[in-house]
Amino acid sequence: MAHAARPLRIWAVSDGRAGIEAQALGLAEAVARLRPAHIAIKRIGWKAGLGRLPWRMIPPGARTGDVIGEPYPHIWIAAGRATLPLSTRMLAWSGGQTFVVQTQDPRAPLDRFDLVIPPAHDGLTGPNVLPILGAPNRISRERLDLERAKFQERWAALPTPRIAVIIGGRSRAHDLPKQHGIKMARQITAAVEAAGGSLLVSFTRRTPPATQAAMREVFASLPGEIWDGTGENPYFAMLASADAILVTEDSTNLATDAAATGKPLFTLGMVGRSPKLQAFHADLGTRGIARPFAGEFTARLYAPVAETDRAAAELLRRYDGSS
Repeated sequence: MAHAARPLRIWAVSDGRAGIEAQALGLAEAVARLRPAHIAIKRIGWKAGLGRLPWRMIPPGARTGDVIGEPYPHIWIAAGRATLPLSTRMLAWSGGQTFVVQTQDPRAPLDRFDLVIPPAHDGLTGPNVLPILGAPNRISRERLDLERAKFQERWAALPTPRIAVIIGGRSRAHDLPKQHGIKMARQITAAVEAAGGSLLVSFTRRTPPATQAAMREVFASLPGEIWDGTGENPYFAMLASADAILVTEDSTNLATDAAATGKPLFTLGMVGRSPKLQAFHADLGTRGIARPFAGEFTARLYAPVAETDRAAAELLRRYDGSS
Protein backbone atom coordinates (compact mmCIF):
# COMPACT_ATOMS: atom_id res chain seq x y z
CA MET A 1 0.00 0.00 0.00
CA ALA A 2 1.47 3.34 -1.02
CA HIS A 3 1.16 5.45 2.08
CA ALA A 4 -0.05 9.01 1.64
CA ALA A 5 1.54 12.00 3.27
CA ARG A 6 0.86 12.64 6.92
CA PRO A 7 -1.23 13.51 8.82
CA LEU A 8 -3.21 10.31 8.60
CA ARG A 9 -6.87 10.49 7.68
CA ILE A 10 -8.84 8.10 9.87
CA TRP A 11 -12.54 7.30 9.71
CA ALA A 12 -14.22 5.95 12.85
CA VAL A 13 -17.30 4.17 11.53
CA SER A 14 -20.31 2.82 13.44
CA ASP A 15 -24.09 2.98 13.66
CA GLY A 16 -23.73 5.82 16.17
CA ARG A 17 -24.75 3.93 19.28
CA ALA A 18 -22.59 5.24 22.13
CA GLY A 19 -20.99 1.96 23.18
CA ILE A 20 -20.25 0.86 19.61
CA GLU A 21 -18.98 4.23 18.43
CA ALA A 22 -16.69 4.46 21.47
CA GLN A 23 -14.79 1.38 20.28
CA ALA A 24 -14.00 2.76 16.83
CA LEU A 25 -13.41 6.31 18.04
CA GLY A 26 -11.36 5.23 21.04
CA LEU A 27 -9.00 3.23 18.84
CA ALA A 28 -8.75 6.10 16.37
CA GLU A 29 -7.91 8.53 19.17
CA ALA A 30 -5.24 6.15 20.47
CA VAL A 31 -3.64 6.05 17.00
CA ALA A 32 -3.75 9.86 16.92
CA ARG A 33 -1.87 9.99 20.22
CA LEU A 34 0.97 8.14 18.51
CA ARG A 35 0.95 9.93 15.15
CA PRO A 36 -0.61 13.13 13.76
CA ALA A 37 -4.04 12.33 12.37
CA HIS A 38 -7.38 13.81 11.45
CA ILE A 39 -10.33 11.74 12.67
CA ALA A 40 -13.73 11.85 10.99
CA ILE A 41 -16.69 10.19 12.70
CA LYS A 42 -18.95 8.35 10.26
CA ARG A 43 -22.39 7.17 11.39
CA ILE A 44 -24.28 4.87 9.07
CA GLY A 45 -27.60 3.04 8.92
CA TRP A 46 -29.69 0.99 6.51
CA LYS A 47 -33.07 1.62 4.89
CA ALA A 48 -36.24 -0.32 5.65
CA GLY A 49 -34.77 -2.53 8.34
CA LEU A 50 -32.19 -4.02 5.96
CA GLY A 51 -29.59 -3.79 8.72
CA ARG A 52 -31.07 -6.91 10.30
CA LEU A 53 -30.12 -9.04 7.28
CA PRO A 54 -26.78 -10.88 6.92
CA TRP A 55 -24.16 -8.45 5.64
CA ARG A 56 -23.82 -10.21 2.27
CA MET A 57 -27.50 -9.56 1.53
CA ILE A 58 -27.43 -5.82 2.24
CA PRO A 59 -26.92 -3.68 -0.90
CA PRO A 60 -24.45 -0.84 -0.17
CA GLY A 61 -26.75 1.54 -2.03
CA ALA A 62 -29.37 1.13 0.71
CA ARG A 63 -27.14 2.94 3.17
CA THR A 64 -28.27 5.99 5.12
CA GLY A 65 -26.28 8.42 7.25
CA ASP A 66 -22.94 10.07 6.57
CA VAL A 67 -21.29 10.10 3.15
CA ILE A 68 -19.01 7.15 2.43
CA GLY A 69 -17.10 7.79 -0.77
CA GLU A 70 -13.84 8.84 -2.32
CA PRO A 71 -11.39 10.01 -1.28
CA TYR A 72 -11.24 7.11 1.14
CA PRO A 73 -9.21 7.41 4.37
CA HIS A 74 -5.76 6.03 5.03
CA ILE A 75 -7.21 4.01 7.92
CA TRP A 76 -10.79 2.76 8.26
CA ILE A 77 -11.73 1.71 11.81
CA ALA A 78 -15.20 0.25 12.13
CA ALA A 79 -17.22 -1.32 14.92
CA GLY A 80 -20.50 -3.16 14.94
CA ARG A 81 -22.58 -5.34 12.67
CA ALA A 82 -24.07 -2.40 10.78
CA THR A 83 -20.68 -1.50 9.30
CA LEU A 84 -19.93 -4.92 7.78
CA PRO A 85 -21.55 -4.35 4.36
CA LEU A 86 -19.06 -1.47 3.96
CA SER A 87 -16.02 -2.78 5.85
CA THR A 88 -15.99 -6.04 3.90
CA ARG A 89 -15.87 -4.11 0.62
CA MET A 90 -13.52 -1.28 1.56
CA LEU A 91 -10.31 -3.05 0.52
CA ALA A 92 -11.74 -3.57 -2.96
CA TRP A 93 -13.30 -0.11 -3.22
CA SER A 94 -10.05 1.61 -2.26
CA GLY A 95 -7.88 -0.62 -4.43
CA GLY A 96 -6.03 -1.70 -1.31
CA GLN A 97 -5.09 1.87 -0.43
CA THR A 98 -7.17 1.96 2.77
CA PHE A 99 -6.02 -0.05 5.80
CA VAL A 100 -9.22 -1.70 7.03
CA VAL A 101 -9.66 -2.40 10.73
CA GLN A 102 -12.69 -4.02 12.36
CA THR A 103 -13.26 -4.33 16.11
CA GLN A 104 -15.23 -7.25 17.58
CA ASP A 105 -15.63 -10.60 15.80
CA PRO A 106 -16.98 -9.66 12.34
CA ARG A 107 -18.24 -13.19 11.60
CA ALA A 108 -17.10 -12.58 8.06
CA PRO A 109 -14.10 -13.81 6.05
CA LEU A 110 -11.01 -12.45 7.76
CA ASP A 111 -9.30 -11.76 4.43
CA ARG A 112 -11.74 -8.87 3.92
CA PHE A 113 -9.81 -6.92 6.60
CA ASP A 114 -6.23 -5.88 7.25
CA LEU A 115 -6.69 -6.19 11.01
CA VAL A 116 -9.44 -7.53 13.26
CA ILE A 117 -9.41 -6.60 16.97
CA PRO A 118 -11.86 -8.78 18.90
CA PRO A 119 -12.17 -9.31 22.66
CA ALA A 120 -10.04 -12.26 23.73
CA HIS A 121 -13.07 -14.04 25.19
CA ASP A 122 -14.49 -14.42 21.65
CA GLY A 123 -11.76 -16.95 20.92
CA LEU A 124 -11.07 -15.63 17.39
CA THR A 125 -7.62 -16.35 15.95
CA GLY A 126 -5.80 -15.68 12.70
CA PRO A 127 -2.71 -13.98 11.26
CA ASN A 128 -4.52 -10.64 11.02
CA VAL A 129 -6.31 -10.98 14.37
CA LEU A 130 -5.20 -9.13 17.51
CA PRO A 131 -7.28 -10.27 20.51
CA ILE A 132 -7.38 -7.82 23.41
CA LEU A 133 -8.81 -7.85 26.91
CA GLY A 134 -12.24 -6.28 26.61
CA ALA A 135 -12.89 -3.68 23.93
CA PRO A 136 -11.19 -0.51 22.69
CA ASN A 137 -12.23 2.55 24.67
CA ARG A 138 -11.74 6.31 24.90
CA ILE A 139 -9.93 6.30 28.24
CA SER A 140 -6.52 7.95 28.54
CA ARG A 141 -4.71 9.55 31.46
CA GLU A 142 -5.06 12.96 29.82
CA ARG A 143 -8.80 12.50 29.30
CA LEU A 144 -9.33 11.39 32.89
CA ASP A 145 -7.42 14.40 34.21
CA LEU A 146 -9.39 16.79 31.99
CA GLU A 147 -12.78 15.33 32.90
CA ARG A 148 -11.94 15.27 36.62
CA ALA A 149 -11.02 18.95 36.49
CA LYS A 150 -14.38 19.85 34.93
CA PHE A 151 -16.32 18.50 37.90
CA GLN A 152 -13.77 18.97 40.67
CA GLU A 153 -15.46 21.99 42.25
CA ARG A 154 -18.92 20.44 41.95
CA TRP A 155 -17.93 17.32 43.87
CA ALA A 156 -15.24 18.78 46.16
CA ALA A 157 -17.40 18.61 49.29
CA LEU A 158 -18.52 15.00 48.82
CA PRO A 159 -17.28 12.64 51.54
CA THR A 160 -14.85 9.89 50.63
CA PRO A 161 -14.66 7.20 49.55
CA ARG A 162 -16.49 8.31 46.41
CA ILE A 163 -18.04 5.30 44.74
CA ALA A 164 -18.90 5.42 41.04
CA VAL A 165 -21.77 3.11 40.10
CA ILE A 166 -22.45 2.50 36.40
CA ILE A 167 -25.69 0.63 35.75
CA GLY A 168 -26.49 -1.17 32.50
CA GLY A 169 -29.70 -3.02 31.82
CA ARG A 170 -31.55 -5.15 29.33
CA SER A 171 -29.58 -7.03 26.67
CA ARG A 172 -29.83 -10.32 24.82
CA ALA A 173 -28.37 -12.19 27.77
CA HIS A 174 -29.16 -10.05 30.81
CA ASP A 175 -31.95 -8.07 32.43
CA LEU A 176 -32.35 -5.79 35.42
CA PRO A 177 -35.95 -6.09 36.68
CA LYS A 178 -37.19 -3.67 39.29
CA GLN A 179 -36.95 -5.92 42.35
CA HIS A 180 -33.43 -7.02 41.45
CA GLY A 181 -32.44 -3.39 41.00
CA ILE A 182 -33.86 -2.47 44.39
CA LYS A 183 -31.92 -5.28 46.05
CA MET A 184 -28.74 -4.17 44.28
CA ALA A 185 -29.26 -0.53 45.28
CA ARG A 186 -29.87 -1.43 48.91
CA GLN A 187 -26.66 -3.48 49.05
CA ILE A 188 -24.66 -0.62 47.55
CA THR A 189 -26.30 1.96 49.84
CA ALA A 190 -25.53 -0.07 52.96
CA ALA A 191 -21.88 -0.40 51.95
CA VAL A 192 -21.49 3.32 51.17
CA GLU A 193 -23.15 4.25 54.47
CA ALA A 194 -20.81 1.90 56.36
CA ALA A 195 -17.81 3.47 54.64
CA GLY A 196 -19.04 7.02 55.27
CA GLY A 197 -18.72 7.81 51.58
CA SER A 198 -20.76 9.17 48.67
CA LEU A 199 -22.16 8.01 45.35
CA LEU A 200 -21.65 9.04 41.74
CA VAL A 201 -24.25 7.17 39.67
CA SER A 202 -24.82 6.91 35.93
CA PHE A 203 -27.49 4.78 34.26
CA THR A 204 -27.32 3.69 30.63
CA ARG A 205 -30.01 3.83 27.98
CA ARG A 206 -30.60 0.13 28.53
CA THR A 207 -31.64 0.52 32.17
CA PRO A 208 -35.42 -0.17 32.37
CA PRO A 209 -37.18 3.07 33.42
CA ALA A 210 -39.06 1.46 36.32
CA THR A 211 -35.84 -0.05 37.65
CA GLN A 212 -33.99 3.23 37.32
CA ALA A 213 -36.70 5.12 39.21
CA ALA A 214 -36.72 2.55 42.02
CA MET A 215 -32.93 2.59 42.35
CA ARG A 216 -32.86 6.38 42.38
CA GLU A 217 -35.28 6.33 45.30
CA VAL A 218 -33.01 4.01 47.29
CA PHE A 219 -29.88 6.02 46.47
CA ALA A 220 -31.54 9.32 47.40
CA SER A 221 -30.52 8.97 51.06
CA LEU A 222 -26.83 9.22 50.20
CA PRO A 223 -24.69 12.27 49.39
CA GLY A 224 -23.50 12.44 45.81
CA GLU A 225 -24.88 12.83 42.31
CA ILE A 226 -27.14 10.70 40.14
CA TRP A 227 -26.87 11.97 36.58
CA ASP A 228 -30.32 12.85 35.23
CA GLY A 229 -29.33 12.70 31.58
CA THR A 230 -29.25 16.46 31.08
CA GLY A 231 -26.27 18.74 30.65
CA GLU A 232 -22.74 17.51 30.07
CA ASN A 233 -22.32 13.78 30.57
CA PRO A 234 -20.19 13.24 33.70
CA TYR A 235 -19.44 9.56 32.93
CA PHE A 236 -15.68 9.96 32.43
CA ALA A 237 -15.46 12.41 35.33
CA MET A 238 -17.17 9.88 37.60
CA LEU A 239 -14.62 7.23 36.67
CA ALA A 240 -11.76 9.68 37.18
CA SER A 241 -13.06 11.01 40.51
CA ALA A 242 -14.02 7.70 42.09
CA ASP A 243 -12.10 5.85 44.78
CA ALA A 244 -13.76 2.61 43.63
CA ILE A 245 -16.01 1.67 40.71
CA LEU A 246 -18.98 -0.69 40.47
CA VAL A 247 -20.30 -1.83 37.07
CA THR A 248 -23.02 -4.26 36.10
CA GLU A 249 -21.88 -7.50 34.48
CA ASP A 250 -23.82 -7.06 31.22
CA SER A 251 -21.26 -4.99 29.33
CA THR A 252 -17.70 -5.48 28.18
CA ASN A 253 -17.42 -1.73 27.53
CA LEU A 254 -18.34 -0.64 31.07
CA ALA A 255 -15.84 -2.98 32.72
CA THR A 256 -13.11 -2.15 30.19
CA ASP A 257 -13.56 1.58 30.73
CA ALA A 258 -13.38 1.16 34.50
CA ALA A 259 -10.35 -1.13 34.32
CA ALA A 260 -8.48 1.51 32.30
CA THR A 261 -8.49 3.76 35.39
CA GLY A 262 -6.64 1.34 37.66
CA LYS A 263 -9.27 1.96 40.37
CA PRO A 264 -10.66 -0.86 42.56
CA LEU A 265 -13.31 -2.50 40.36
CA PHE A 266 -16.31 -4.61 41.36
CA THR A 267 -19.00 -6.24 39.23
CA LEU A 268 -22.71 -6.31 40.02
CA GLY A 269 -24.64 -9.46 39.22
CA MET A 270 -27.77 -9.31 37.05
CA VAL A 271 -30.53 -11.66 35.94
CA GLY A 272 -29.37 -13.94 33.11
CA ARG A 273 -25.97 -15.16 31.95
CA SER A 274 -23.62 -14.94 29.02
CA PRO A 275 -20.84 -17.57 28.72
CA LYS A 276 -18.62 -15.12 26.83
CA LEU A 277 -19.10 -12.35 29.39
CA GLN A 278 -18.55 -14.86 32.19
CA ALA A 279 -15.22 -15.76 30.57
CA PHE A 280 -14.35 -12.07 30.29
CA HIS A 281 -15.11 -11.36 33.95
CA ALA A 282 -13.25 -14.51 34.99
CA ASP A 283 -10.22 -13.21 33.08
CA LEU A 284 -10.48 -9.88 34.92
CA GLY A 285 -10.60 -11.80 38.19
CA THR A 286 -7.60 -13.99 37.33
CA ARG A 287 -5.60 -10.87 36.51
CA GLY A 288 -6.55 -9.31 39.85
CA ILE A 289 -8.44 -6.47 38.18
CA ALA A 290 -12.05 -7.04 39.26
CA ARG A 291 -14.20 -9.22 41.49
CA PRO A 292 -17.90 -9.55 42.33
CA PHE A 293 -19.17 -6.89 44.71
CA ALA A 294 -19.56 -8.31 48.21
CA GLY A 295 -20.47 -5.23 50.23
CA GLU A 296 -17.11 -3.51 50.67
CA PHE A 297 -14.64 -1.53 48.57
CA THR A 298 -11.16 -2.77 49.43
CA ALA A 299 -9.13 -4.35 46.64
CA ARG A 300 -5.52 -4.80 45.67
CA LEU A 301 -3.95 -2.37 43.23
CA TYR A 302 -3.40 -3.21 39.57
CA ALA A 303 -1.88 -1.42 36.61
CA PRO A 304 -4.46 0.47 34.52
CA VAL A 305 -5.48 -1.68 31.56
CA ALA A 306 -4.08 -0.09 28.39
CA GLU A 307 -5.23 -2.52 25.70
CA THR A 308 -6.44 0.27 23.40
CA ASP A 309 -2.95 1.78 23.34
CA ARG A 310 -1.45 -1.65 22.65
CA ALA A 311 -3.88 -2.19 19.79
CA ALA A 312 -3.11 1.25 18.34
CA ALA A 313 0.63 0.58 18.36
CA GLU A 314 0.15 -2.77 16.63
CA LEU A 315 -2.22 -1.20 14.10
CA LEU A 316 0.40 1.36 13.13
CA ARG A 317 3.14 -1.28 12.98
CA ARG A 318 1.09 -3.30 10.51
CA TYR A 319 0.02 -0.21 8.59
CA ASP A 320 3.64 0.86 8.18
CA GLY A 321 4.62 -2.63 7.10
CA SER A 322 1.88 -3.06 4.51
CA SER A 323 2.72 -2.78 0.87
